Amino acid sequence: MGLLRRNPMKTQVMKSVLIVVVVALILRGGESRGVAKAKPKGPIKSESFQYSAMNCRAHSASLTEFGGVGDGKTSNTKAFQTAISKLSQFATDGGAQLFVPAGKWLTGSFSLTSHFTLYLHKDAVLLASQDLNEWPVLKALPSYGRGRDAAAGRFSSLIFGTNLTDVIVTGDNGTIDGQGEFWWQQFHKKKLKYTRPYLIEIMFSSDIQISDLTLLNSPSWNVHPVYSSNILVQGITIIAPISSPNTDGINPDSCTNTRIEDCYIVSGDDCVAVKSGWDEYGISFGMPTKQLVIRRLTCISPYSATIALGSEMSGGIQDVRAEDIVAINTESAVRIKTAVGRGGYVKDIYVRRMTLHTMKWAFWMTGNYGSHADGNYDKNAFPEITGINYRDVVAENVTMAARLEGIADHPFTGICMSNVTIGLAKKAKKQPWTCTDIQGITSGVTPTPCGLLPDQGTAKPGGCDFPADDIPIDMVEIKKCTYRSDV
Repeated sequence: MGLLRRNPMKTQVMKSVLIVVVVALILRGGESRGVAKAKPKGPIKSESFQYSAMNCRAHSASLTEFGGVGDGKTSNTKAFQTAISKLSQFATDGGAQLFVPAGKWLTGSFSLTSHFTLYLHKDAVLLASQDLNEWPVLKALPSYGRGRDAAAGRFSSLIFGTNLTDVIVTGDNGTIDGQGEFWWQQFHKKKLKYTRPYLIEIMFSSDIQISDLTLLNSPSWNVHPVYSSNILVQGITIIAPISSPNTDGINPDSCTNTRIEDCYIVSGDDCVAVKSGWDEYGISFGMPTKQLVIRRLTCISPYSATIALGSEMSGGIQDVRAEDIVAINTESAVRIKTAVGRGGYVKDIYVRRMTLHTMKWAFWMTGNYGSHADGNYDKNAFPEITGINYRDVVAENVTMAARLEGIADHPFTGICMSNVTIGLAKKAKKQPWTCTDIQGITSGVTPTPCGLLPDQGTAKPGGCDFPADDIPIDMVEIKKCTYRSDV
């Protein structure tokens, strides 16, 4: 992707794209593409609009050209598969974009192609099929060694892709509805032989944009880039019942150079969960998550964290920068989850400008999370947790300021907190801090921290660290792209 200093992006999560009527224009090269187009009855109308993307496309088509039916009942799995297969021929000829018009489009899992854009109209709804025959089963991820729900493999995600370059999934706030209730019931009843599907998963790929969409009721995780690089996740609204199991919002997993911004998440699990593999499988695979920016995130998750690091972090997590975060009625603001047997590391973590309201813990670290992939993990694989920086945090109605529990003889080190004000709830714990097996410093923190985090006073006048440089994904060029098609 071209790297230029970016223009400031709009911070609204809900965006509108202007729809205008223009002169009729037949799809570019439609006959040469081998796309059969039925002759319309009456006058031809043409639709055109613009949208923002990392890359634009030379060729365009609508799902209806491939037999798509948006009645909410007819399966469109084959229509998506056929459309993407046909459009893949343009990967080396300017790429292609597939438009999903207004309507309810029932579909099972389908896979994307390189140099490709999937665009959802603002009134388009993708409905995830509840027919298990429309969900291929994949092998377990190599850095996990098994599925998360079951020891066997996993169902392919609704929108899936692997070994791709330059992939965009976007829309005018179009909707993807996972119809998760079906899957949640099967999970609770322990009837699933394979791990539940995610809504969007891109793996072993580069130059990925997922933006301006609403994701509802995912069967499990919502957005899962894994083993990938150069990733932009922007303007996403994610909503699931707060009691729904494992409906994490955005999970960058063994990824490099990722930007998550301007997202609103209501979830039954972590709003953003940073991962890099599980126990001996993650250690062996050895692919860390690094160069991650999270900014302007709003989170509601009463039973989980705004930002979680781990617990599957065995490949390592490094250089995470989170800023301008709002959390409401969420169990914890930042949580580090690990255990003996994980190995790996979590280091160089920078958080600033958090606004928190109604929390169980503002900050939580635990070295005793458990939950191992199997019994073969190395009991001498100790994780390294160091260089954790929190600054400029305001919280209110908090039950406990922090619960910080490292590992005996392997403490969490380099913890820094500065300019942090935590207002305790009326029924707060009498002891606002729990600290074991940690080392660090504080400056300007209220209530007074535990003795393992001594107040430095003015000895550290600049507060805790936060990098001044940009990572490459912060400088990606965003272009204005155009879609035109006959309707």
